[in-house]
Amino acid sequence: MKRDNSLLHSLKVVAILAFAFAVPACEINDFDDPNNPTIKTVDASIADLNNLVVGTEAGMRNIIGTYYDNVGVIGREHYRFSGADPRFTSDLLGAGSAVLDNNTFYTTNPWSARYRVVKNTNILIEATTNAKPEIVSEEQKQGYLGFAKTIKAHQLLMNLTMMNDNGIRVDVSDFENLGPVVGREAALEAIAGLLAEAEGHLKSAGTSFAFTLSGGFAGFNTPQTFLQFNQALAARVAIYRNQFSEALTFLDESFLDLQGDFNKGAYYVFSTASGDQLNPLFLAPDATGEVRIAHPSFVTDAEPGDDRLAKVYKRKAPATQSNLTGQYDVAVYKSNTDPVPIIRNEELILIYAESKIQTGQFPDAVIALNRIRTGHGLRPYTGAITRDALINEMLRQRRYSLYFEGHRWVDMRRYNRLAELPIDRTGDDVWTSFPIPFAEGV
Repeated sequence: MKRDNSLLHSLKVVAILAFAFAVPACEINDFDDPNNPTIKTVDASIADLNNLVVGTEAGMRNIIGTYYDNVGVIGREHYRFSGADPRFTSDLLGAGSAVLDNNTFYTTNPWSARYRVVKNTNILIEATTNAKPEIVSEEQKQGYLGFAKTIKAHQLLMNLTMMNDNGIRVDVSDFENLGPVVGREAALEAIAGLLAEAEGHLKSAGTSFAFTLSGGFAGFNTPQTFLQFNQALAARVAIYRNQFSEALTFLDESFLDLQGDFNKGAYYVFSTASGDQLNPLFLAPDATGEVRIAHPSFVTDAEPGDDRLAKVYKRKAPATQSNLTGQYDVAVYKSNTDPVPIIRNEELILIYAESKIQTGQFPDAVIALNRIRTGHGLRPYTGAITRDALINEMLRQRRYSLYFEGHRWVDMRRYNRLAELPIDRTGDDVWTSFPIPFAEGV
């Protein structure tokens, strides 16, 4: 996917996020210096609001490398061998007496990065709401609000994915008086509510946005098409809540296409432009020192002919660290500017299959599963047409289709199958949740 070069400079303005997170209340001037912006919550102009949109999208990419290592290593998708930090093979894998630390980089950095974006969306919501109607029309306001609440929901969901039953804060609008940490179910309800609010805004936003999104949202850059992205996220949230009929309803309004391109979707985008970010999930093949090694079972468990094995690369020599060894590099991304999916059609097809299984519509589920299988060089499904057998098949296809996209740990956890993940060393553990960061004081 090609990057929208007109936004390369704008996407570098990530300082907006750090400022937005640090400032509990804003007076507002303007954005004369994009590297040291001030933020209007009263009398904001279109330019002010657009800078907040750009900063929000740019900040979504921050620390995602650590996030994907967290969920991928615990989910036994890959090992992270690091010459600088042994905690990827100790803490994350529960080696010996090691536990997840509530005051170290793999917990605090992803948590903080996501809440920086949430803070930015809150400021965007406030500034939009207070903008004068002669400066920002009602339809334009609806577009900003639909964007902000959709992204806010997505960022909260990422933190909840890590924290799981330990919960997250969903009310952080008042920086001096943060809301409480709420449990998983309450957090999911709040996230679903945000997406529903955003849906209403987007349906009232006219035919075009007042702002421009990067090439990562190509095809989803109008209120109507961004709504499809919103509904795709709502479907993901619905299956996390075991609301499978609702998930099918959301899919009807999303960009699901059973016969369409698996890779159609919304993406984080990167570039080599000065000051911009590179894809942190790319590491050169056959590297030493800092490597991501595919879990051996990804290869040994695969069916012959599965073209998704191209997501790994056989090394010239195995890599070893901390009594762990692997012969294959993670090779999902082929360069340091490859886009990283936020959500794409292949996941939606699998959500459709899962929802059809869970609502007893097995023939429809088999059609969707076969779309995935045949689309990757496999023969159609020939197993039993029962709920349990089809769930097994669905989870298998999710494992290979969504490899290294942040889902395996979540899927096995929500189906109470974490015990099925491989233990590679005696005494290792498979964690169910990250601890709330120490700085939160809870």
